[in-house]
Amino acid sequence: MNIFEEFINSELPIKKELQKIFSKSQPSIIFDIGACEGEDSIRYSLLFKAATVFSFEPLPNNYTRCLTNFSKYPGSRIKAFQLALSNTDGVADFFVSSGSPEGTEDSDWNFGNKSSSLYPPEPSYKQNEWLIFGNKIEVKTRTISSFCKEQSIQKIDFIHMDVQGAELNVLKGAEDKLSSINAIWLEVENVSMYQGQPLRKDIEKFMKQSGFVKIIDTAVYADAGDQLYINSVYHSKLNKFTIKLEMTMLLKFIYFKLMPSGIRDIIKSHFLK
Repeated sequence: MNIFEEFINSELPIKKELQKIFSKSQPSIIFDIGACEGEDSIRYSLLFKAATVFSFEPLPNNYTRCLTNFSKYPGSRIKAFQLALSNTDGVADFFVSSGSPEGTEDSDWNFGNKSSSLYPPEPSYKQNEWLIFGNKIEVKTRTISSFCKEQSIQKIDFIHMDVQGAELNVLKGAEDKLSSINAIWLEVENVSMYQGQPLRKDIEKFMKQSGFVKIIDTAVYADAGDQLYINSVYHSKLNKFTIKLEMTMLLKFIYFKLMPSGIRDIIKSHFLK
């Protein structure tokens, strides 16, 4: 089994949480924004077989890989779009990443194509030495709001977003559709990996003002991590479940803080990069 297949068959990091969140009503519309090669689009389509997954990837080579990978799963309900979702409709510069760690040149897994962004890389941030930003292209941009209007989408059940620093742009582009989204799983950064990008605190402020409750945060101890949000209206229906999740995260935080500093440093250096 190759690395791609191993990843497809691996468990989603929030599988159990999603199953509980959507235990009473299965999602029908899922957005995978920043799909790369479509890996997570496939995994969500396998988890929620009745859902239509809208997969967005602006990079031409990645988009072609998406189409090839989706063709291997003919029963899946995935629709691919060569678009960068953002806060405006139009075109924008897109900074393309590439490269591979030493010894992985023959791997089926593309290590370098997962860091491209609408934001230029931050020179002062120490990226992996093998990661290169040597190309800039123009890509078509759309907002969630205008895309949903065009596709006659009334409601989005779940969004997975990994757009390398441009998450807040995407959220702002949702406009009136934001209140219709039940849950959002997105990447955040505590330090600037890209020039001018919004940081974790900016995302948290926007999400709170927009009526979302944060129930998972893996970015507490690292430069970057992921957060899971639930719409507060939907949250009220899942109160017992989300309280349990929030308490679990709090206990993990307390446990981590009570560890001897040497052990904390080891965990940070090996597992929380």
